[in-house]
Amino acid sequence: SSTSPDFGANGIIDRFSQIEPKVLIVTDVYFYAGVKHDITDKILAVAESIPSIEKVIVAPYDPETESASLSSEITPWCDWVDNSNQEPEFTRLPFNHPIYILYSSGTTGKPKCIVHRSGGILLKHWSELLLHCDLSFGDRMFYFTTTGWMMWNWLIAGLSCGVSLILYDGSPFHPTPERLFDIGQETQPNLFGVSAKYIEAVMKEGLTPIHTHNFESIKVLASTGSPLAPEGFEYVYENIKKDVHLASFSGGTDICGCFVTGNPLQAVYSGEIQSSSLGLDMQVFNDDGTSATSGSRGELVCANPFPSMPLQFWQDPEDRLYRSAYFERFPDVWHHGDFAEWTKSGGMIISGRSDATLNPGGIRIGTAEIYRQVDVVDEVLESVVIGQNIGADTRVVLFVRLRPDLVLDDELRQRIKQQIRIGASPRHVPSVIAQVPLIPRTRSGKLVELAIRETVHGRPVHNLEAIDQPDALINFQDHPDVKITF
Repeated sequence: SSTSPDFGANGIIDRFSQIEPKVLIVTDVYFYAGVKHDITDKILAVAESIPSIEKVIVAPYDPETESASLSSEITPWCDWVDNSNQEPEFTRLPFNHPIYILYSSGTTGKPKCIVHRSGGILLKHWSELLLHCDLSFGDRMFYFTTTGWMMWNWLIAGLSCGVSLILYDGSPFHPTPERLFDIGQETQPNLFGVSAKYIEAVMKEGLTPIHTHNFESIKVLASTGSPLAPEGFEYVYENIKKDVHLASFSGGTDICGCFVTGNPLQAVYSGEIQSSSLGLDMQVFNDDGTSATSGSRGELVCANPFPSMPLQFWQDPEDRLYRSAYFERFPDVWHHGDFAEWTKSGGMIISGRSDATLNPGGIRIGTAEIYRQVDVVDEVLESVVIGQNIGADTRVVLFVRLRPDLVLDDELRQRIKQQIRIGASPRHVPSVIAQVPLIPRTRSGKLVELAIRETVHGRPVHNLEAIDQPDALINFQDHPDVKITF
């Protein structure tokens, strides 16, 4: 199992204390935006808090770190390797042998420990890398990710296909916003992977790498983490590379892969994910469990078993939590929790998480439908939308972070509302638009809509360690524009 070095001690303990590891292998520092962060004290705090840990081994990342400077409680990697005179033994194991444990985001409680199976994960990743992404032995792959996101495990699987990996650690915008594009030009990967949020950010920056960089080798540009808006698709083809397969992915840590993904044999339609993943019977269900027609939104489900279904949840011997998580809504059908629709072209549009779906006046609205319109407004850097309970009804509240030194005035509010009204529908127009200086996300870059919703309603938010910059939640607490007075 792994997590990211930038997690706080409590976030690491919340995860690893559940699985009770015996050996903890760590780095001594990490770098972000040119700043070195020493985590030695955090390592010791984690080791002291988890009784099962018998040995801590550090692989120094900082070349200036000397073994003598480390705590006596920590064994340097080189010493551990040098002192071992035992040749590694490789044991042949069954298909369903556990391979690793991943964790749910934990933004609504303690993270779930998801145990994956070796054979199923290998088959899933091979189908996605070799077929959906059309990679071959000897190709190169870059995906911007931390070790705390499932995309790290997905990336590492490239080694099993004979694909070389290009790794990057640090801020994607340091020392300049072109940093990842520079890496793309320097290393010439065949697959260049980022998040939808990254594409939106460089679009807002007005970057045009198609005129400044050479991406000759890139044949697949992958996007995941959240739905990519049509404007993001158009930006890629107009400003990054014209002859590229833009593959939008959607899946989850639960399967360590994709439910719907790219397809090199099909056309790419703006704003759509191309197809189901191979071997998966993906459907959209109405609330009554019947299959929705094309163009109708509903719950994303998988109606057949598949190899990368989790083996189990850790410490869930009777699979009660497992069944509750995936099979409670629709019996014997995997319910993933995304709000989605099939298009006439056979692609899919995902409108956000079902549990974050807005329901003003009893009409279900996906949050991504609103984000797609707000992203068009140049003054807005990012936004988050929630449903706020007003008596027996719900009103839509949109929070926006604007460009530096800008203030949300009535004129800008009206332009945002008009864009949403024209681009989506009058039902999508928020009742309230409020300005905040910062919008928190998970450490893998996903909006924490539920945590923000809980904060607005004055309810506690559990497991703040899963949130990057959790102090930003205070911006939503008793916000004067959304505070309800009776």
